[in-house]
Amino acid sequence: MTYSEAVQFLYGLRLFGAKFGLENTFKLAALAGNPQEKLRFIHVAGTNGKGSTCAMLESIYRAAGLRVGLFTSPHLVSFRERIQVNRQLISENDVVRLVAELRRTGVAPVSDLIFTKENKTGGDRRDACPTFFEFVTVMALKFFAEQKCDLVIWETGLGGRLDATNIVTPLASIITNIAFDHQQWLGDTLGKIAFEKAGIIKPGVPVITATNEPEAMAVIERIAREKNAPLTTVAADGNPPLTKFAALFRDAATLPLLGDHQKLNAVLALATVEILQRQIPVTEEKIRAGLSKVDWPGRLQLIQRPDGQKILLDGAHNVAGAKALREALEKNFPPANRALILGVLQDKDWQHICETLAPLAALIFSVPISSERTSDAKELAAACGAANPVAKIFVCASLDEALKKSPTDAFVVVTGSLYLVGEALELLGLSPAGESERGLNEWNAAAQPA
Repeated sequence: MTYSEAVQFLYGLRLFGAKFGLENTFKLAALAGNPQEKLRFIHVAGTNGKGSTCAMLESIYRAAGLRVGLFTSPHLVSFRERIQVNRQLISENDVVRLVAELRRTGVAPVSDLIFTKENKTGGDRRDACPTFFEFVTVMALKFFAEQKCDLVIWETGLGGRLDATNIVTPLASIITNIAFDHQQWLGDTLGKIAFEKAGIIKPGVPVITATNEPEAMAVIERIAREKNAPLTTVAADGNPPLTKFAALFRDAATLPLLGDHQKLNAVLALATVEILQRQIPVTEEKIRAGLSKVDWPGRLQLIQRPDGQKILLDGAHNVAGAKALREALEKNFPPANRALILGVLQDKDWQHICETLAPLAALIFSVPISSERTSDAKELAAACGAANPVAKIFVCASLDEALKKSPTDAFVVVTGSLYLVGEALELLGLSPAGESERGLNEWNAAAQPA
């Protein structure tokens, strides 16, 4: 099997969508020798800030000398971004080997599953086939165990309760925040969404959250109480509670990630590190070092092109993310000559994203995303025009066209989707080497069981 063939196999698993539930993942993990039982985890769920919080925790513990696995999604360009050890992407050879090994454990070839619906017992073989995310989750577990990781920073894919990542028992569970996103799968109220996210809470395992929505917080508190899981809540100023490490960040540590919302993510990470001091001690010096070097592409990432043009990339893919971007722009970047390139997925609340961001720019380019789930660029343009009638708005056929039409003296903001940010990184020559594998992010969810 070549790397290209391994990727094609993973593409084939996308046929089976995202079947929420843990049965398939437990079965596949058992066939792989239950690698999760050999590892320690910090499990991170939430609507926004998961990736940034994971990146901070990874950087802190790596600075402390640990061998740290990092599992995140979606990837911006290369599938290999999802599985990292000490911030080194999994190699192509290891992807090939793990795909081949897990296929041999009993996963039928995709072609068989496509063309042979009925299995020997008369059931639907597709129901028994691991989905892309289930398969990749176990790939990651197997790899991290082989690499003898001291700790794995483990991000949920979607939700938490029935997410494939929820087969682990972590040292700590983190719920960054609760906001509206993926309502078609997680529920149409903050309470319902919180119930799914809080599904990662385990009996007796500490849980840390920065959630400040009363409806969501009530659910998290109830589940933590039922599970006898010690609950810690944090805020951007360190209160409540004002932990020693939160004070350290506020007073002394530096953070290269832009945006006030990243300060809250940092306090959340620091509170977690403090709670886990007995299991994994880390000095203040190493914490400072880790925070000062944290890197997380595509989140308020500022780029200067050779011609002097500045481009800000931010994957503000929901309304809460768009509000955080707006606050960062208003505080850190002057409004003069600001241009906005916007592309949003159709299943997001793109109307409100346009209402939030369009007033911030005098020049707006609406673009489609290279995804079957893209919003129509003309509809985006109309929504932006309604929100900012004085802006000059152009509908472009692609991101490449929009970038070429952006004035070199403009401050350009590319946002609306991590898919679009990944495409921008490719076009700007800043992506990992190799062919784009952004299509592996595509999936369709089946109905969620109760």
